Amino acid sequence: MDTQTFLKNTSRSLYLSVQALPSAMRPTFGIAYLLCRYADTIADTPILPSSRRLYWVERFPHLIQTQDPQEIAQLTSEISGGSENPYEEALIEHLPQCLACLNRIPPHLQELIMDVVYAVCDGMQTDLSFFPHEKAPLPKAFDAPADLERYCRLMGGKPGLFWSRLICRTMPIAMPEEEFFELGQHIGDALQIVNILRDLPKDLRIGRCYFPSTDLQQAGLSAPDLLNPANSPRFEPVKRKWIAWGIANLKSAKAYFEQLPKTQPGLRAAVAWPILWTADTLFKVYQEPQLLNPKRRVKISRGVIYRTMAASPAFLLSNAVFAKWLDFKLRKFR
Repeated sequence: MDTQTFLKNTSRSLYLSVQALPSAMRPTFGIAYLLCRYADTIADTPILPSSRRLYWVERFPHLIQTQDPQEIAQLTSEISGGSENPYEEALIEHLPQCLACLNRIPPHLQELIMDVVYAVCDGMQTDLSFFPHEKAPLPKAFDAPADLERYCRLMGGKPGLFWSRLICRTMPIAMPEEEFFELGQHIGDALQIVNILRDLPKDLRIGRCYFPSTDLQQAGLSAPDLLNPANSPRFEPVKRKWIAWGIANLKSAKAYFEQLPKTQPGLRAAVAWPILWTADTLFKVYQEPQLLNPKRRVKISRGVIYRTMAASPAFLLSNAVFAKWLDFKLRKFR
């Protein structure tokens, strides 16, 4: 099984970052991502009712550990044919090979993988149990800000923790590990809130509003109101609040980046690129006056991605340059 091909065709930007990683870290990171992507495929497949998807998402971490051939075959048969992405379909069929790759990873690193798979599956269970069915006529919102923060921690922060623990298992970090881990979770929280903001119109149309009712009420809105793109101006205070939350979390990246050895330029690049791309995407969200319009896709261009990569030598050897560059991007928000 060629994990790199699956990574390249299921997440282009992630693939670019993984290619920069030290070779010793790639297998662990790659398999962790593919297993989480497999769980996401289960959660999103349109060919199963939500109750059955919830069953399989709950079972998935256990299935990874037991690797029961009959259960794997049953899962595969139930979700095959549900994705329009041919590479995602191929991943569905290759779960046994993916698990074989997992088995070749040292046990202490398998533990890190299982922790992040459990967390992400927990977040997906929230999607399937809290929100209405995808064909429900109206979306439902989280109740309070703590609900959204918890969801961001499961879907973004815990992967950030996995990433940070993997770094610490691979090389020495001067900062106390728990502090480093918390910074990594803050960065992951920021990456997740950006995804939620830019995917808002799409999520609303499958019944999901991650922005809490309390925030919407303060803006004179309800979750169903967000289906109307004309309400984008009224949604601005909510958008700005969570952009500010994302920025506050993303600022943790400066102290985090300082801990990465300058003798590991590939690792530093693999950490810096997603952070800088997240700042760019967050600014695109900030500038978008019609965020509720499903026809307005918020996405940074390939040119932005490749310009960031081309500028890497400027910050790979200088923590100060990276910090100034990130500050420059974050100061654009007014």
